[in-house]
Amino acid sequence: MIRYALTRLALLLLGLFVASVLIFLTLRVLPGDVAQLIAGVNGTPEQVAAIRERMGLNSPLPAQYLEWIGGVLRGDLGTSLVTGTSVVTELSQKAQVTVPLGILSLAIAVAFSVPLGVLSAMRRGRADGTALSVGAQLLAAVPVVWAGMMLVVVFAVWLGWLPAQGFPRAGWADPGAAIRALILPALTIGIVEGAMLMRFVRSATLQAVGQDFVRTAAAKGLTRDAALIRHGLPVVGLSVITVLGLQVAGIIVGAVVIEQLFTLPGIGRMLVADVSARDLPKVQGELLALTGFVLIVGFVVDLAHRAIDPRQREAS
Repeated sequence: MIRYALTRLALLLLGLFVASVLIFLTLRVLPGDVAQLIAGVNGTPEQVAAIRERMGLNSPLPAQYLEWIGGVLRGDLGTSLVTGTSVVTELSQKAQVTVPLGILSLAIAVAFSVPLGVLSAMRRGRADGTALSVGAQLLAAVPVVWAGMMLVVVFAVWLGWLPAQGFPRAGWADPGAAIRALILPALTIGIVEGAMLMRFVRSATLQAVGQDFVRTAAAKGLTRDAALIRHGLPVVGLSVITVLGLQVAGIIVGAVVIEQLFTLPGIGRMLVADVSARDLPKVQGELLALTGFVLIVGFVVDLAHRAIDPRQREAS
Protein backbone atom coordinates (compact mmCIF):
# COMPACT_ATOMS: atom_id res chain seq x y z
CA MET A 1 0.00 0.00 0.00
CA ILE A 2 2.84 2.40 0.85
CA ARG A 3 4.57 1.71 -2.47
CA TYR A 4 1.29 2.27 -4.33
CA ALA A 5 0.69 5.54 -2.45
CA LEU A 6 4.16 6.80 -3.28
CA THR A 7 3.66 5.91 -6.94
CA ARG A 8 0.35 7.77 -7.06
CA LEU A 9 1.94 10.71 -5.25
CA ALA A 10 4.70 10.86 -7.85
CA LEU A 11 2.06 10.85 -10.62
CA LEU A 12 0.18 13.60 -8.80
CA LEU A 13 3.28 15.78 -8.65
CA LEU A 14 4.03 15.05 -12.30
CA GLY A 15 0.46 16.02 -13.22
CA LEU A 16 0.75 19.28 -11.28
CA PHE A 17 4.03 20.07 -13.04
CA VAL A 18 2.58 19.41 -16.50
CA ALA A 19 -0.54 21.44 -15.64
CA SER A 20 1.56 24.36 -14.43
CA VAL A 21 3.61 24.39 -17.64
CA LEU A 22 0.48 24.24 -19.83
CA ILE A 23 -1.27 27.00 -17.89
CA PHE A 24 1.83 29.19 -17.95
CA LEU A 25 2.45 28.76 -21.68
CA THR A 26 -1.22 29.07 -22.66
CA LEU A 27 -1.54 32.47 -21.03
CA ARG A 28 1.64 33.67 -22.71
CA VAL A 29 1.02 32.48 -26.26
CA LEU A 30 -2.29 34.33 -26.49
CA PRO A 31 -2.44 36.62 -29.55
CA GLY A 32 -1.13 40.12 -28.89
CA ASP A 33 1.03 41.63 -26.19
CA VAL A 34 -0.11 40.55 -22.72
CA ALA A 35 0.99 43.88 -21.23
CA GLN A 36 -0.91 45.78 -23.91
CA LEU A 37 -4.01 43.68 -23.28
CA ILE A 38 -3.86 44.47 -19.57
CA ALA A 39 -3.24 48.20 -20.18
CA GLY A 40 -6.16 48.39 -22.62
CA VAL A 41 -6.52 50.25 -25.88
CA ASN A 42 -5.86 53.58 -24.19
CA GLY A 43 -2.69 52.44 -22.44
CA THR A 44 0.37 54.60 -23.04
CA PRO A 45 3.76 53.09 -23.95
CA GLU A 46 5.00 54.04 -20.49
CA GLN A 47 2.13 52.15 -18.84
CA VAL A 48 2.74 49.11 -21.04
CA ALA A 49 6.45 49.17 -20.19
CA ALA A 50 5.66 49.44 -16.47
CA ILE A 51 3.31 46.45 -16.67
CA ARG A 52 5.90 44.41 -18.52
CA GLU A 53 8.47 45.24 -15.86
CA ARG A 54 6.09 44.48 -12.98
CA MET A 55 5.07 41.12 -14.50
CA GLY A 56 8.64 40.22 -15.43
CA LEU A 57 7.71 39.87 -19.11
CA ASN A 58 11.08 41.21 -20.19
CA SER A 59 12.77 38.05 -18.89
CA PRO A 60 13.02 34.83 -20.96
CA LEU A 61 10.08 32.43 -20.62
CA PRO A 62 12.06 29.82 -18.62
CA ALA A 63 13.10 32.50 -16.12
CA GLN A 64 9.51 33.73 -15.84
CA TYR A 65 8.25 30.20 -15.22
CA LEU A 66 10.89 29.45 -12.59
CA GLU A 67 10.09 32.68 -10.76
CA TRP A 68 6.37 31.90 -10.78
CA ILE A 69 6.69 28.24 -9.78
CA GLY A 70 9.16 29.18 -7.07
CA GLY A 71 6.50 31.44 -5.58
CA VAL A 72 3.93 28.65 -5.86
CA LEU A 73 6.21 26.29 -3.92
CA ARG A 74 6.39 28.95 -1.19
CA GLY A 75 2.59 29.18 -1.11
CA ASP A 76 2.39 32.35 -3.20
CA LEU A 77 0.08 32.06 -6.22
CA GLY A 78 0.70 35.63 -7.25
CA THR A 79 -0.87 39.04 -6.77
CA SER A 80 -3.86 40.54 -8.54
CA LEU A 81 -3.04 43.40 -10.92
CA VAL A 82 -6.50 44.88 -10.33
CA THR A 83 -6.92 44.71 -6.55
CA GLY A 84 -3.28 44.29 -5.50
CA THR A 85 -4.24 41.52 -3.07
CA SER A 86 -2.81 38.02 -2.80
CA VAL A 87 -4.45 35.35 -4.96
CA VAL A 88 -4.31 32.95 -2.01
CA THR A 89 -6.22 35.44 0.15
CA GLU A 90 -8.95 35.96 -2.43
CA LEU A 91 -9.23 32.23 -3.14
CA SER A 92 -9.69 31.49 0.57
CA GLN A 93 -12.45 34.10 0.76
CA LYS A 94 -14.31 32.88 -2.32
CA ALA A 95 -13.88 29.24 -1.29
CA GLN A 96 -16.22 29.94 1.62
CA VAL A 97 -19.00 29.98 -0.98
CA THR A 98 -17.74 27.52 -3.61
CA VAL A 99 -16.68 24.70 -1.26
CA PRO A 100 -20.03 24.51 0.63
CA LEU A 101 -21.81 24.75 -2.72
CA GLY A 102 -19.81 21.80 -4.07
CA ILE A 103 -20.32 19.69 -0.94
CA LEU A 104 -24.06 20.36 -0.89
CA SER A 105 -24.35 19.64 -4.63
CA LEU A 106 -22.49 16.34 -4.24
CA ALA A 107 -24.64 15.35 -1.25
CA ILE A 108 -27.83 16.03 -3.22
CA ALA A 109 -26.52 14.09 -6.22
CA VAL A 110 -25.64 11.04 -4.13
CA ALA A 111 -28.80 11.19 -2.00
CA PHE A 112 -31.17 10.53 -4.88
CA SER A 113 -28.99 8.93 -7.56
CA VAL A 114 -27.73 5.91 -5.61
CA PRO A 115 -31.06 4.60 -4.27
CA LEU A 116 -32.95 5.40 -7.47
CA GLY A 117 -30.20 3.91 -9.63
CA VAL A 118 -30.29 0.66 -7.65
CA LEU A 119 -34.10 0.62 -7.71
CA SER A 120 -34.12 1.22 -11.46
CA ALA A 121 -31.84 -1.79 -11.96
CA MET A 122 -33.82 -4.03 -9.60
CA ARG A 123 -37.07 -3.09 -11.38
CA ARG A 124 -35.61 -3.55 -14.85
CA GLY A 125 -38.25 -4.46 -17.42
CA ARG A 126 -41.09 -3.05 -15.31
CA ALA A 127 -42.92 0.21 -15.85
CA ASP A 128 -41.48 2.01 -12.82
CA GLY A 129 -37.92 0.87 -13.59
CA THR A 130 -38.24 2.03 -17.20
CA ALA A 131 -39.68 5.37 -16.07
CA LEU A 132 -36.72 5.93 -13.72
CA SER A 133 -34.23 5.07 -16.45
CA VAL A 134 -35.87 7.38 -19.00
CA GLY A 135 -36.14 10.15 -16.41
CA ALA A 136 -32.43 9.91 -15.62
CA GLN A 137 -31.52 10.14 -19.32
CA LEU A 138 -33.73 13.20 -19.77
CA LEU A 139 -32.34 14.97 -16.70
CA ALA A 140 -28.76 14.23 -17.75
CA ALA A 141 -29.42 15.97 -21.07
CA VAL A 142 -30.81 19.13 -19.46
CA PRO A 143 -28.46 22.16 -19.71
CA VAL A 144 -27.47 23.29 -16.24
CA VAL A 145 -28.46 26.91 -16.97
CA TRP A 146 -31.95 25.91 -18.08
CA ALA A 147 -32.37 23.69 -15.01
CA GLY A 148 -31.36 26.59 -12.77
CA MET A 149 -33.80 28.97 -14.43
CA MET A 150 -36.67 26.51 -14.04
CA LEU A 151 -35.89 26.00 -10.36
CA VAL A 152 -35.83 29.78 -9.86
CA VAL A 153 -39.21 30.13 -11.56
CA VAL A 154 -40.79 27.41 -9.41
CA PHE A 155 -39.23 27.90 -5.96
CA ALA A 156 -38.36 31.62 -6.02
CA VAL A 157 -40.96 33.23 -8.29
CA TRP A 158 -44.06 31.07 -7.96
CA LEU A 159 -43.68 29.69 -4.44
CA GLY A 160 -41.39 32.35 -2.97
CA TRP A 161 -39.69 29.81 -0.71
CA LEU A 162 -36.06 30.57 -1.60
CA PRO A 163 -34.04 33.57 -2.80
CA ALA A 164 -33.47 33.73 -6.55
CA GLN A 165 -29.99 35.27 -6.43
CA GLY A 166 -27.25 36.62 -4.22
CA PHE A 167 -25.49 35.70 -1.00
CA PRO A 168 -25.90 37.43 2.39
CA ARG A 169 -23.45 40.26 3.07
CA ALA A 170 -22.76 38.78 6.50
CA GLY A 171 -21.73 35.49 4.86
CA TRP A 172 -21.64 32.54 7.23
CA ALA A 173 -22.17 34.83 10.21
CA ASP A 174 -25.84 34.29 9.26
CA PRO A 175 -25.79 30.53 8.52
CA GLY A 176 -29.52 30.24 7.91
CA ALA A 177 -29.51 32.87 5.16
CA ALA A 178 -26.28 31.46 3.70
CA ILE A 179 -27.71 27.95 3.42
CA ARG A 180 -30.96 29.26 1.90
CA ALA A 181 -28.92 31.12 -0.72
CA LEU A 182 -27.08 27.92 -1.69
CA ILE A 183 -30.06 25.55 -1.88
CA LEU A 184 -31.23 26.42 -5.41
CA PRO A 185 -27.70 26.51 -6.91
CA ALA A 186 -26.86 23.20 -5.22
CA LEU A 187 -30.11 21.64 -6.43
CA THR A 188 -29.32 22.76 -9.98
CA ILE A 189 -25.88 21.14 -10.01
CA GLY A 190 -26.93 18.16 -7.91
CA ILE A 191 -29.87 17.20 -10.12
CA VAL A 192 -27.89 17.30 -13.38
CA GLU A 193 -24.81 15.55 -11.94
CA GLY A 194 -27.00 13.13 -9.99
CA ALA A 195 -28.86 12.10 -13.14
CA MET A 196 -25.56 11.11 -14.78
CA LEU A 197 -24.49 9.29 -11.61
CA MET A 198 -27.84 7.49 -11.45
CA ARG A 199 -27.30 6.05 -14.93
CA PHE A 200 -23.89 4.75 -13.88
CA VAL A 201 -25.27 3.24 -10.66
CA ARG A 202 -27.96 1.46 -12.65
CA SER A 203 -25.38 0.07 -15.07
CA ALA A 204 -23.06 -1.03 -12.25
CA THR A 205 -25.95 -2.69 -10.40
CA LEU A 206 -27.03 -4.61 -13.49
CA GLN A 207 -23.46 -5.78 -13.94
CA ALA A 208 -23.31 -6.89 -10.31
CA VAL A 209 -26.49 -8.95 -10.75
CA GLY A 210 -24.69 -11.10 -13.31
CA GLN A 211 -21.69 -11.81 -11.09
CA ASP A 212 -21.09 -15.39 -9.96
CA PHE A 213 -21.10 -14.57 -6.25
CA VAL A 214 -24.56 -12.98 -6.52
CA ARG A 215 -25.94 -15.97 -8.44
CA THR A 216 -24.36 -18.33 -5.91
CA ALA A 217 -25.98 -16.46 -3.03
CA ALA A 218 -29.32 -16.68 -4.81
CA ALA A 219 -28.82 -20.40 -5.40
CA LYS A 220 -28.29 -20.88 -1.66
CA GLY A 221 -31.74 -19.58 -0.87
CA LEU A 222 -31.61 -15.78 -1.00
CA THR A 223 -33.94 -13.94 -3.32
CA ARG A 224 -32.33 -12.11 -6.22
CA ASP A 225 -32.93 -8.74 -4.59
CA ALA A 226 -31.61 -9.90 -1.22
CA ALA A 227 -28.50 -11.40 -2.83
CA LEU A 228 -27.91 -8.17 -4.71
CA ILE A 229 -28.31 -5.99 -1.62
CA ARG A 230 -26.11 -8.14 0.61
CA HIS A 231 -23.34 -9.08 -1.82
CA GLY A 232 -23.64 -6.89 -4.91
CA LEU A 233 -24.06 -3.39 -3.49
CA PRO A 234 -20.60 -3.28 -1.85
CA VAL A 235 -19.09 -3.82 -5.30
CA VAL A 236 -21.35 -1.12 -6.73
CA GLY A 237 -20.24 1.21 -3.93
CA LEU A 238 -16.59 0.84 -4.96
CA SER A 239 -17.44 1.85 -8.51
CA VAL A 240 -19.49 4.80 -7.29
CA ILE A 241 -16.53 6.10 -5.26
CA THR A 242 -14.42 6.23 -8.42
CA VAL A 243 -17.11 8.04 -10.40
CA LEU A 244 -17.64 10.55 -7.62
CA GLY A 245 -14.00 11.54 -7.90
CA LEU A 246 -14.48 12.21 -11.60
CA GLN A 247 -17.66 14.18 -10.96
CA VAL A 248 -15.81 16.67 -8.80
CA ALA A 249 -14.48 18.20 -12.02
CA GLY A 250 -18.03 18.38 -13.37
CA ILE A 251 -19.20 20.13 -10.22
CA ILE A 252 -16.40 22.70 -10.50
CA VAL A 253 -17.35 23.43 -14.11
CA GLY A 254 -21.00 23.65 -13.10
CA ALA A 255 -20.10 26.05 -10.29
CA VAL A 256 -18.51 28.46 -12.78
CA VAL A 257 -21.82 28.71 -14.65
CA ILE A 258 -24.14 28.54 -11.66
CA GLU A 259 -22.30 31.20 -9.66
CA GLN A 260 -22.82 33.53 -12.60
CA LEU A 261 -26.51 32.65 -12.85
CA PHE A 262 -27.19 33.05 -9.11
CA THR A 263 -24.65 35.90 -8.61
CA LEU A 264 -22.78 33.99 -5.93
CA PRO A 265 -19.41 35.48 -4.88
CA GLY A 266 -17.48 32.25 -5.39
CA ILE A 267 -14.36 31.11 -7.18
CA GLY A 268 -16.14 30.46 -10.49
CA ARG A 269 -17.58 33.95 -10.71
CA MET A 270 -14.26 35.45 -9.65
CA LEU A 271 -12.45 33.52 -12.41
CA VAL A 272 -14.84 34.76 -15.09
CA ALA A 273 -14.48 38.36 -13.83
CA ASP A 274 -10.67 38.10 -13.79
CA VAL A 275 -10.60 36.78 -17.36
CA SER A 276 -12.78 39.71 -18.44
CA ALA A 277 -10.51 42.15 -16.56
CA ARG A 278 -7.38 40.57 -18.13
CA ASP A 279 -5.94 39.95 -14.67
CA LEU A 280 -3.73 37.21 -16.10
CA PRO A 281 -1.43 36.64 -13.08
CA LYS A 282 -4.50 36.03 -10.94
CA VAL A 283 -6.13 33.79 -13.56
CA GLN A 284 -2.89 31.80 -13.71
CA GLY A 285 -2.94 31.16 -9.96
CA GLU A 286 -6.66 30.35 -9.92
CA LEU A 287 -6.39 27.80 -12.73
CA LEU A 288 -3.45 26.09 -11.05
CA ALA A 289 -5.32 25.95 -7.72
CA LEU A 290 -8.44 24.44 -9.33
CA THR A 291 -6.39 21.93 -11.33
CA GLY A 292 -4.47 20.95 -8.20
CA PHE A 293 -7.72 20.44 -6.30
CA VAL A 294 -9.10 18.08 -8.97
CA LEU A 295 -5.85 16.09 -9.08
CA ILE A 296 -5.73 15.80 -5.28
CA VAL A 297 -9.32 14.53 -5.18
CA GLY A 298 -8.39 11.88 -7.76
CA PHE A 299 -5.36 10.92 -5.65
CA VAL A 300 -7.50 10.51 -2.52
CA VAL A 301 -10.11 8.48 -4.42
CA ASP A 302 -7.43 6.14 -5.76
CA LEU A 303 -6.05 5.54 -2.26
CA ALA A 304 -9.53 5.01 -0.83
CA HIS A 305 -10.42 2.56 -3.59
CA ARG A 306 -7.18 0.65 -3.01
CA ALA A 307 -7.72 0.53 0.76
CA ILE A 308 -11.34 -0.61 0.53
CA ASP A 309 -11.14 -3.12 -2.34
CA PRO A 310 -9.34 -6.32 -1.23
CA ARG A 311 -9.12 -7.55 -4.83
CA GLN A 312 -6.65 -4.81 -5.73
CA ARG A 313 -4.47 -5.59 -2.73
CA GLU A 314 -4.47 -9.30 -3.58
CA ALA A 315 -3.64 -8.58 -7.22
CA SER A 316 -0.61 -6.56 -6.20
